[in-house]
Amino acid sequence: MPQPTDAARTAFWRDPALPYIESRRACDSRACYKAHSHPTFSIGAVDQGSSVFSGANKAQTRLHPGTLVFVPAHCVHACNPEPGLSWSYQMIHLDAAWLQTLRLESALAAQVEGTPAHVTCNRSTYARFTRLNDLLFSAASAHEKEATLIAFIGDHYSPPTQTLSPPPQRLERNLEALLQRLAQEDARSVSLGELADSVGMGRYQLIRAFRAATGLTPHAWQLNLRINRARQWLRKGQDMADIAYRLGFADQSHFQRVFKAHTGVTPGLYRG
Repeated sequence: MPQPTDAARTAFWRDPALPYIESRRACDSRACYKAHSHPTFSIGAVDQGSSVFSGANKAQTRLHPGTLVFVPAHCVHACNPEPGLSWSYQMIHLDAAWLQTLRLESALAAQVEGTPAHVTCNRSTYARFTRLNDLLFSAASAHEKEATLIAFIGDHYSPPTQTLSPPPQRLERNLEALLQRLAQEDARSVSLGELADSVGMGRYQLIRAFRAATGLTPHAWQLNLRINRARQWLRKGQDMADIAYRLGFADQSHFQRVFKAHTGVTPGLYRG
């Protein structure tokens, strides 16, 4: 009997009334991810099986059922099943600006740039997160979903005690300007030589500084930026061939391969 595909095991939830949140469920998945980061704050939960979490420092931590991982925006990570095995998980992505506003207005601790990822094995926290996600996927009203989400965040704003990955080093001023420039452009890949020249560094020097500051090489960071841009455009229902062209991929097939390597699903499944 043929096994169900990862597409059949994966579901996304979005609501135009709550544009700052996206949820994902994956059941019995074998999909693997390249090291990547999100512009969103992410909360992931392991439901079945186990997985290996890799942070920016390449260290690995095994996560078991009932574990929650809190991943700040722009924290480089990857979380994959044990080799040859499958796992089930769920993940919520929250718009970082929305979350920061919520924390400030609620007198909660603001998210500090470079905060590392954290893990908790508290069973009641896991159970409450699962109920929250069940509610998001239900037919409940947007008001009820928003209130439940805000209550969860307010009750769990303090970071858990176990750190999974160290924060990246502070950006040098010229690298910060470079990242801002790249983020404002169309996310096409720029050559390593051009990047190095723009900040007055040699290519090797730039690679070392870039990796220390972001957890990725310049090429990997640019590719990650392009995929995050693609996710944003796909959520708006834009044409996949047009997205592939605008982001500088060789063709739609190339775009699909790279997108799946970073997200675990095809662009078509992600768009829904």
